[in-house]
Formats: sequence, C-alpha cells, structure tokens
Amino acid sequence: MSAASTRVPQQERSRATQARLLEATVDCLIEHGWSGTTTTVVAARAGVSRGAQLHHYPTKAALVTAAVAHLAERRAAELRTEAEAMPAGPQRLDRVIDLLGVAFTGPLFVAALELWVAARTDRELRDALVPLEATVGREMHRLTVALLGVDERRPGVREAVQATLDLLRGLGVANLLNDDSARRTALLTTWKRQLATLLTP
Repeated sequence: MSAASTRVPQQERSRATQARLLEATVDCLIEHGWSGTTTTVVAARAGVSRGAQLHHYPTKAALVTAAVAHLAERRAAELRTEAEAMPAGPQRLDRVIDLLGVAFTGPLFVAALELWVAARTDRELRDALVPLEATVGREMHRLTVALLGVDERRPGVREAVQATLDLLRGLGVANLLNDDSARRTALLTTWKRQLATLLTP
C-alpha cells in the first residue's frame, strides 16, 4: 500500500474526529453551559481519546471557538439553501426575517451566548472570540444583504440591515429564559413593515 493511499483515509479520519469534537462541544455548551463544558467531557461525548482531542484542539478556548465557527459556517450554508427555495415577490422580506429569526434562537445562538458571557472575564477566551465574532458578524450582515437582495450603496440600507440583525439578537436574548414568542411576533410584524419602507427604492 502506498503512502498516498494510507494518507487519504488518515486525513478523512482526522476530519471525522474534528467534526465529532466540534458537534460534541456545541451540544455540551447548550446542555451544560461554559463551566460544564470541559475538554474531558467533550472528548468522552465525541467518543474520542483525550490525546486525540488535545492533538486537534490543545485548549478549551481553541476547541469552543472552532466549534462556534464550524456551526456558524454550517448554519450560513443552510440559510442560503433555504433562501434559494423562497419565491421572489412582496412576501420575500417577511420570510427572510422569519428565517433569520430562527438563527437567533437556535443552537448556534445559545452556544455563542454562553461564550460571550464567559469571555467577559476569561481573557484567553475573549482574545480568541473577538476576531471570530467580528468575522461571523460581517458574514451574517453580508448574507442578510444577499437574502434581501438590497443595494447597500443606497443611503440608509446598511443601517437598516444592521438594525434588523441587532433587533433579532436582542429578541433572541429575551427569548432565552422565557417563551417570548408573542411579543417577538408583534415586534417583528411592525419592524417588517418599517423595513420594507426603508429598503424600497
């Protein structure tokens, strides 16, 4: 067997191990929070040896930030796929906002919130998280512009898109401890009308 043929399965195994670790990390953050998510717990949940986990992600901060980046990329791809199935027309804006709203109540958002709170007092985590969040924020903004099909060069469009994302983030936080869906629906109904006015040339 050649070195090349043994290398491919090894690379595939390595990628599979990383994927299991990242998925297990997100699950642990959601279930146990930051303090309960230890590298030992994650390795056990992923069915991976502690040595393999340390080989791929030597610190807890490296592991959790990689997990959030992985989930953010996956969710962005899912949003694009779901948006492609949406018809054009006057209802598209409403559907895009509803679709984005789900992103701010789903697993990625819950896991990210755990990290944001922990990063306030954990310098290593904060140093790893700040650049990641800047990248995720830019990508989410770009994705929203694309989903809405708007031109950011028009005055006020960039601010309207960012205000939408900030509103959805805030509503996601409000929904974390209690079911806030009734108030959320009412606020988003009003915002959709205002946003349509702001984005219409």
